[in-house]
Amino acid sequence: MAIQPDNGVELEKSTTQVKPPPLYKVLLLNDDFTPMDFVIVVLQQFFAMDRERATRVMLKVHTEGKGVCGVFPKDIASTKVAQVMDFSRQHQHPLQCVMEES
Repeated sequence: MAIQPDNGVELEKSTTQVKPPPLYKVLLLNDDFTPMDFVIVVLQQFFAMDRERATRVMLKVHTEGKGVCGVFPKDIASTKVAQVMDFSRQHQHPLQCVMEES
């Protein structure tokens, strides 16, 4: 559909396609020192999981070496990673949290 302004020049409407932002998986990595109960607390506190789901993710981390905590836009994922790492260090645990593109 063409729009005609008063000066006689025709302008065409253009549509812009906006893609959703890329999503990133936040992962916890297994180590031999962080207690399982601490991992459950982290999952409940920072990823709003109930105890049952947090336990399932913790067991996946324990048995497979890593587990997905959630999928988020980049800025939220990086904030979650920083929060988990800070919380772990404050409690003197070597728990590692990373993000990777989905």
